[in-house]
Amino acid sequence: MGILDGFSALFSSWQPAFFAILGTLIGLVGGAIPGLSSGAMIALLIPVTYYLDPLAALALIYTVSKSSDFGGSIPAILFNTPGTPQASATQIEGFPMTQQGKQGKALKMAVIASAQGDLFSELLLIFGAATLAVYAAELGPPEFVAIYFCAFVIIGGLLGKSVIIGFLSVILGLALSLVGTDPITADDRFIFGVNELLDGIALVPVLLGVFVLAEVFSKAADKAYDIMDQPIAGKSDDPTDSYVTFAEYCRVLPTMLRSTGIGAAIGMLPGVGSAVACFVAYSEAKRKSKTPETWGKGEIEGIAAAESANNATSGANLIPLLTLGIPGSTAAALLSGVMLIHGVEIGPNIFTTSYDIIYGVFAAGLLCIATYFVVGYWGSGYVGALVGRIPANMVYPIIFVTCYVAVYATRQATFDMVIMTIFGLIGFLMKRLDMSLPAFVIAFILGPGLERSMRQTFLLDEAGGWIFLERPVALGFFALGAFAFFMRLLQRSE
Repeated sequence: MGILDGFSALFSSWQPAFFAILGTLIGLVGGAIPGLSSGAMIALLIPVTYYLDPLAALALIYTVSKSSDFGGSIPAILFNTPGTPQASATQIEGFPMTQQGKQGKALKMAVIASAQGDLFSELLLIFGAATLAVYAAELGPPEFVAIYFCAFVIIGGLLGKSVIIGFLSVILGLALSLVGTDPITADDRFIFGVNELLDGIALVPVLLGVFVLAEVFSKAADKAYDIMDQPIAGKSDDPTDSYVTFAEYCRVLPTMLRSTGIGAAIGMLPGVGSAVACFVAYSEAKRKSKTPETWGKGEIEGIAAAESANNATSGANLIPLLTLGIPGSTAAALLSGVMLIHGVEIGPNIFTTSYDIIYGVFAAGLLCIATYFVVGYWGSGYVGALVGRIPANMVYPIIFVTCYVAVYATRQATFDMVIMTIFGLIGFLMKRLDMSLPAFVIAFILGPGLERSMRQTFLLDEAGGWIFLERPVALGFFALGAFAFFMRLLQRSE
């Protein structure tokens, strides 16, 4: 059985399991620091993965992304300041509970719902991805061109405040992915005499610049140096306010199951993300509630709905990556970057070419869930108290210096530091223009794959683009992309 082989690979040496647990703790604490996104944390850690074996590197990155989804709920509940965007829904009900002295109950409900939703999503990934990969492996270049088209339409249309700006983000990422040497003719493309660009723009400086340095520049421009030194409210005298009773768990269980399904379904859609999933689940739970008047005042069912959906996207959003080679979220895009660095083939063949590695990553995900459940259930209050005393004017200068140390340590190339600075400024301008950084990065990573599939397609048949009319699956993905684009325009017009 694959997952048993995965645990065997995970514990074959000390490194994979150690870095899986370390990544869980980093994600938990980092997710609890408002303004420090999981994307920024992962980008900062990518240079470290150069010195690890593939399984340990992927386990580190994957567990950081998973545990940060729960970590963001800690300041949302305790300080009314979500650590991650998707924790905003948890904040609606979590902070009123803290004001009532029920922060223990709120935090424990959050970790229970997070772990339950995450476990379902991880099992869906383990048993569903390999099955879908069997069918995906039979697809040819025309189908993958259509899949890329569909993904870019969905990502460009959904990741951004407007369709036009979203597509501009995608086009910019695709254009920059062409820099370097033509893979067929060996001609130089867009290097403007800079020989360091012959091999293309390195991925690590781009990721650090866009996700980390741009965030530091934004915080500096906004002068966002708030110190979360507000005290946590005192505990209630009622001992049951410090934990979730069995009756409360049974009451919210149907909501958690429904929200988990919503989160998993949304997580499989490229570009939608956990922030959408948690608000959809929260709204649906409130609509079905028999006591909607209690919502917004500290309703534990709202926390259960938001956190179940939030973490249920964690494993599900890797399904498009592992079956089609399409990263559907920022975390998946960054994970795919680490795969490229370590020579792990992305797409349906990963289950044959990197069997032990991929199932080892799945095992690391299960270990991560168990770890953050234990730490979160008994220690999230201490994490919140610690984070609440960390001033941002200490965090961001350290991150700024770390960026340059990390990018230089990767290849000992000063040029990478220049590239990172340029992309930091590009990312800063994109944030100011409300352009989508995830859409840009996903397009940058997928650009070479799209070019390769298009060239292979036109070599298959002299009919050129007419070959797509002979491929029902390709037509289906083109139709799906067109439908998504039409629905997005319809939504914007309302």
